[in-house]
Amino acid sequence: MGERRRASFDLSDPLLARAAWSRITEPGDQVAGALVAHLGAADSLAWLYEVVDDPHRLALGALAGRDERPAGDRLVRAVERWRGRLPGLDPARELGAFGRIGGRLVIPEDPRWPTALDDLGAAAPLALWVRGDDDLAALSTRSLALVGARACTDYGRHVAADLAVGLVDRRFTVVSGGAYGIDAAAHRGALAAAGRTVAFLAGGADRLYPAGNTDLLRAVLEEGSVVSEVPPGSVPSRVRFLHRNRLIAAFSGATVVVEAAWRSGALSTATHAAALLRPVGAVPGPVTSMASGGCHRLLRDAKAVCVTDAAEAAELGGTAGADAVTVPAGRHEPQDGLDEVGRRLWDALPVRAHAPVESVARTAGLGSQETLGGLGHLELVGLAEQSGGRWRRLGG
Repeated sequence: MGERRRASFDLSDPLLARAAWSRITEPGDQVAGALVAHLGAADSLAWLYEVVDDPHRLALGALAGRDERPAGDRLVRAVERWRGRLPGLDPARELGAFGRIGGRLVIPEDPRWPTALDDLGAAAPLALWVRGDDDLAALSTRSLALVGARACTDYGRHVAADLAVGLVDRRFTVVSGGAYGIDAAAHRGALAAAGRTVAFLAGGADRLYPAGNTDLLRAVLEEGSVVSEVPPGSVPSRVRFLHRNRLIAAFSGATVVVEAAWRSGALSTATHAAALLRPVGAVPGPVTSMASGGCHRLLRDAKAVCVTDAAEAAELGGTAGADAVTVPAGRHEPQDGLDEVGRRLWDALPVRAHAPVESVARTAGLGSQETLGGLGHLELVGLAEQSGGRWRRLGG
């Protein structure tokens, strides 16, 4: 228990314990997730301090007397990873500093926690550092992710913004990653429509990254949330970006890839969404555009459905029935409902000048009696008129 006395904070406080775990672990650490789920955040942290202080206890394999099952190799290796971040650990100080810039730590015990993230199982985040609107549960309830490449085209940028505006009109929260390109266009579209939007960052929420989107992310803070699972001061990395994508997919009711090249990182968000049984959509682009190659790949492999407008996107992530796309009945053509003879005569009739029966019959390839009978029917239904024994078309 010696290490417990060296801790600078109350190990029994669930908020402090989860803040500490977010500093100790990297995103998506499933060993930590399973341990916290088994013992609770506070008890698992106390156990970690105990086994670090007394390695013999870990070698014996008992979870601090709470479980007599032997610790596996994965747990032993995990403790080796975690122990290096214990010295100087001070979650109370971090929470205080984060609070001074308007931030809050949201944990699963909080009613503001977005329970959709629990579908990630052991890979679910242990806590979320939030700036802006901290009611993530409400923001997640009716939400849709719009993701795509940083190096997007004007087409992709326009489509992303247009989809975001349409989704806001349908009372959706627009979710993305705050990056350049499609992400930025989605956030801007939502803000332009005075809607709610959430940006998940790969680095600390105290550092608005990328720097070129600082003003945009500040605007997001006013109308939605900036969220991270890594603590303040954390630097984004490629691995953290990829792990961040699982949060976007799990938080949202559906994911739409607007524009992505063949190997775009945005496709990992679609992969996570599909694994979670969340609907996935992809916006098609020109077949000659490499920037849409990833979207076309998703469509070709039947991993996504085609999305061309906000109504189709809303149908993916909305409520069954209420958000279903209304298929138009289609334009009614005047000749609809005519039999074969009627259609041939209607096609043969001139639109402006009147033509004699013989001319109409010849053009239609019909006999005179058949033509007269058919023209009489067309006159009755308002599709032909005669003048002095000559005929012309009406209605088209």
